[in-house]
Amino acid sequence: MVEKNLEIIEAINKFKKEKNAIILAHYYQDADIQDIADFVGDSLALAQWAAKTDAEIIVLCGVHFMGETAKILSPEKRVFVPDLNAGCSLADSCPADQFKEFVEKYPDHKVISYVNTTAAVKTLTDIVVTSTNARQIVESFPPETKIIFAPDKNLGNYINSVTGRNMLLWEGACHVHEQFSLEKIIELKKQYPEALVLAHPECKSVVLKIADHIGSTASLLKFATQSDKKQFIVATESGILHEMQKNNPEKQFIPAPPNDSTCACNECNFMKLNTLNKLYNCLKYETPEITVSKEVIEKAVKPIQRMLEISEKLGL
Repeated sequence: MVEKNLEIIEAINKFKKEKNAIILAHYYQDADIQDIADFVGDSLALAQWAAKTDAEIIVLCGVHFMGETAKILSPEKRVFVPDLNAGCSLADSCPADQFKEFVEKYPDHKVISYVNTTAAVKTLTDIVVTSTNARQIVESFPPETKIIFAPDKNLGNYINSVTGRNMLLWEGACHVHEQFSLEKIIELKKQYPEALVLAHPECKSVVLKIADHIGSTASLLKFATQSDKKQFIVATESGILHEMQKNNPEKQFIPAPPNDSTCACNECNFMKLNTLNKLYNCLKYETPEITVSKEVIEKAVKPIQRMLEISEKLGL
């Protein structure tokens, strides 16, 4: 198996060079994909890289909306995702037709959408945010601004709590972050009393209340690296533990378990659809390709560009 993987990795690197391709991978991908990627990051970082790369081909190892975002930012490039079935429960929780009806009921509201949405939802949005910049972008609006925040109710609730805003929230959620068990995290704290709890803001508020640090995947990684503590309980998709361990080999990272008693960690089944073999086939045969209509790109690119501009000003 190791020899076969080495052959696949060698072939992938050859294809990259021949085709002027770049591989972008999210922290939630399997370790072997993270290790072969040209860049590994969270949603904001992947969008920033997609906007500036000189590569002719972008292979986005993540989920479908990430591929769409890359295509919207680089319409002249060809964008691929190794498995088109790699969707997102959070994006799926906000169908564009239903969201359009919801938005039309509140014409005096600004619309802020999480990047974890379809391209169609982004066309209905004033500005896109990620978990890295959501708080700062919300605070960039005057306090009296009426805001719709979609689709993640947990992230929206968290932003409301730390900003004092009263944003109108769409009732969506991520199936991974919804499933973390408060009881089991408390049990882990008893086993590892010195461990700090790191939590993504997509988690339920009861989990966030016991967290020592709340932040995006990039923020959790940075915090763990800079901390002098040696043990961490991590409440986000367990793929991030690979990068955490790689950057901090002397520290211990314990995945927070979901409610399902048979699992010791919490994985996104969509993210895990991408494999090394599928990445190889994707580059070899240049399929499956992400397509977004010109009309959608013209509308959806504006709120994404606004996010990138504000993020750059804020140094995010």
